[in-house]
Amino acid sequence: MKHSIKIVAILLFMFLITQLIGIAVVYSYSINNDALPYGMAPPKNISPEISFVSIIIAIIFAVFIMLIIMRFNIEFLLKLWFMFVITIAIAITINSVLFGLPNSSIIALLIAIILAILKIFRQNILIHNFTELLIYPGIAAIFVPLLNVFTIILLFLILSIYDIYAVWHSGFMQRMAKYQIQKLKMFSGFFVPYIGAKEKAIIVKMKKNNIKEKKIKLNLAILGGGDVVFPIIFAGVILRTFGFVPSLITIIGATLSLFILFIFSKKGKFYPAMPFISAGCFIALSLVYILKYLFLL
Repeated sequence: MKHSIKIVAILLFMFLITQLIGIAVVYSYSINNDALPYGMAPPKNISPEISFVSIIIAIIFAVFIMLIIMRFNIEFLLKLWFMFVITIAIAITINSVLFGLPNSSIIALLIAIILAILKIFRQNILIHNFTELLIYPGIAAIFVPLLNVFTIILLFLILSIYDIYAVWHSGFMQRMAKYQIQKLKMFSGFFVPYIGAKEKAIIVKMKKNNIKEKKIKLNLAILGGGDVVFPIIFAGVILRTFGFVPSLITIIGATLSLFILFIFSKKGKFYPAMPFISAGCFIALSLVYILKYLFLL
């Protein structure tokens, strides 16, 4: 295996936990008539096809804004954008647990603001990864009611092609990740710092020779936010269409495909995860249809 088993296990565990939280959040809102707070409830009488086009336009717009911000180094605008998205997403996730309580959306928003401030200004890896667990389920809950099986498949195909281009051809994903980490001191996704073999040897030498100060380079194993949230959206659409067990099957498919990517990926290189995740989701969905046909689901 190219990456440390421990690092792979941590990333896969966080990915899987986020998927399960996401399904719980989507289910909570689906049985409460999609009563999302803060004006995020899905519009009525809008077809999934129109919603799909709107989502594609929104993604293009977000990429365009990101390019402008990176080009002119307007970090404070991106931090404000992150602050808003993080707060609303976490609040939607927390609110799904507080249904039935008086002023649940206000309580959820206050908790989310505190967590968002800690995330942006404390620069703590535990806070960062913990809040990521809550962000993507909230985002997914907004988009799941807008899509159906056909449009989510089409969306994944487009995202996979874009991911391949952005990682292996334009290098946009690498530049964006480095910009977030180096300039903003934050990152939209999971990351796990680790020490390479050379650095470990330096530390051992330092201990033997009683060297007190020397800079040690930390490596980062990262998993982008898009690679986490879109599988939740896929599983959420399957949940609303076929039920709980089929959604779990798609989550397993996405997790296994990500595991395969980690096995064959090389340290220090970027890989487009969406094609692998899409393949895992599509295979899992095919299995769902087969089991449905055989009356096993």
